[in-house]
Amino acid sequence: MKKIRVALIGAGYISDYHARGLQTIPDVEIAAVVGMPIEAAEEFAQKYNIKEVTTEASSLVNRDDIDAVLISTPNKFHAPYAIEFMNNGKDVFVEKPMAMNPAEGEAVINAAQKNDRIVLVGHMWRFDEEAQFVKKVVDSGKLGKIVKTKGYGIHENWGPGGWFTQKEIAGGGALADMGVHAIDTVRYILGDPKPKEVYAKIGTYYGDYDVDDTGIIVITWDNGTTSIIESGWWHPHMDGPEAATQIFGTKGYISLFPTELKIKDEKENKEFKIPEVQKKEHCDQSIYTRQMKHFIECIRTRKQPVPGLNEGQTVLQIVDAAYRSSETGEAIKI
Repeated sequence: MKKIRVALIGAGYISDYHARGLQTIPDVEIAAVVGMPIEAAEEFAQKYNIKEVTTEASSLVNRDDIDAVLISTPNKFHAPYAIEFMNNGKDVFVEKPMAMNPAEGEAVINAAQKNDRIVLVGHMWRFDEEAQFVKKVVDSGKLGKIVKTKGYGIHENWGPGGWFTQKEIAGGGALADMGVHAIDTVRYILGDPKPKEVYAKIGTYYGDYDVDDTGIIVITWDNGTTSIIESGWWHPHMDGPEAATQIFGTKGYISLFPTELKIKDEKENKEFKIPEVQKKEHCDQSIYTRQMKHFIECIRTRKQPVPGLNEGQTVLQIVDAAYRSSETGEAIKI
């Protein structure tokens, strides 16, 4: 089996999860890491025994000995790096969101199709065992018609700093950072319906920055379900951790984080035991390891990943519509 050599574009917090996941996969080598300052990149490389360190992603673009790249940079650079590497024959993993806006997302899609490249987008909750269990229950029809959902992407008494709070670099605030997890998670659970309409109220109340830290988004899907998504930083309370989702059907209810199942009979709700999942933390390493295994498998089989281009672009369209809705006070059709 041919060894796949990958480069990490970015050496921040999330890249640790990716590196640990990649190191569990046979015949995969992390050939290089890009990071700034160089001292941080060198420390990262030493931790994972990566031989090549640089501050310039462009120095790797034309390298024939690199098969794929993982882009974990500030959002502003997601699409430009993805396009440049694909134009030079590299497969791409790109952290969420796939781009800054739907127009950039289309450019990524066009580059992938033009160059026949693999693109996996980092909506990692699809690889969570509890999320997969909830999806199976919904798919089974036991809950009947799904009427509504509620999802959460909120930081309680905390919020990021740095580029996350700069609109020019991040593209948006808590919605682009946290809300996207709740949006993609409910789409996954519902079987990836298409959004028809988005209505939102978005604002900034908890910090001094030019991005949002509060959002309530209402999405109408083409399957008739309505989803409420809440996003936020620094909130004094949250109804559930990142990607927590509640699903309300005509015959029952299921929730993700905490994961609970209730099925209605004629008189009362019956609660069911949920398979126990072992995790060390909410965003557990196991999720990212499965994500990396899926990426490498798709590189080998040349099968487009899920979540990939379509899933990444749909999230961008919903986020863009939400910001426009909040500005105009009107629902936006997609």
